[in-house]
Amino acid sequence: MKIAVSGKGGVGKTLVSGTLARMFAKDGFKVLAIDNDSAMNLSYTLGIDQETKDKIVPISEMKALIEERVTVKGAGAGVYNINPKVSDIPDKYKITGPDGLELLVLGSIEEPETGCLCPENALIRTLLHNLFVKREEVIVVDFEAGLEHLGRGTAKGIDVMLVVTEPSQKSLDLCKKIIDLSKKLGVINIYLIANKITDGSQKEIINKRINDWEVPLYHSIPFDLEIGKADLNGESPIDSNQDSQAIQAIKSLYLKLKQLKKDLFDL
Repeated sequence: MKIAVSGKGGVGKTLVSGTLARMFAKDGFKVLAIDNDSAMNLSYTLGIDQETKDKIVPISEMKALIEERVTVKGAGAGVYNINPKVSDIPDKYKITGPDGLELLVLGSIEEPETGCLCPENALIRTLLHNLFVKREEVIVVDFEAGLEHLGRGTAKGIDVMLVVTEPSQKSLDLCKKIIDLSKKLGVINIYLIANKITDGSQKEIINKRINDWEVPLYHSIPFDLEIGKADLNGESPIDSNQDSQAIQAIKSLYLKLKQLKKDLFDL
């Protein structure tokens, strides 16, 4: 099952993706978590120890690897191999975390122009396609904020797109764009997740706002001070307090996705 988590920056994508990855791993699934966010904070939510975190170099910053895989020898500047060999990269550069899960940090490409054909982007896009289409384990991707990741190559193979919003119009506006684009790219299972909910009225407003989206509010996660406390202490939220309201809500989301996995694949 390939799960992509998307949304506006700061809405809780990393909390959702990291906690779900840990829950799948705790349940005995083989899990590969992918950090494709420019903030690269997924290791914290997963509970990777500090010594290991300090050694992580994102794939997007491995200049020698990128040059080796993407450069076309003898070609002029600006000519890149847009289909480089990437199948060996995950197993070569992934690290092991709690509960036996594995993490691959891709990083993201900071470019002023959308969809640049820089060598870093060529490698990352091909690698994401390979991960979605050819890997067999449960994959959970913490995507970069916004829409940059949703090219045709990277969207192919996504089984579930979780679009995370917070109770704000700006967040919902971007979610609508992500949902519309995901549909155009052929993603079938798209679910809206509301995070940082403080009361029932916020869910009512969100439901009214999305009335014509054809993607209902699938799940909600309450605002929880325990999440901020875990972050301040440098702890994974699931390790800091697995009984907190937010973690319990994500556990309910996990059980829904586990059942969905069974319905989709365990025939």
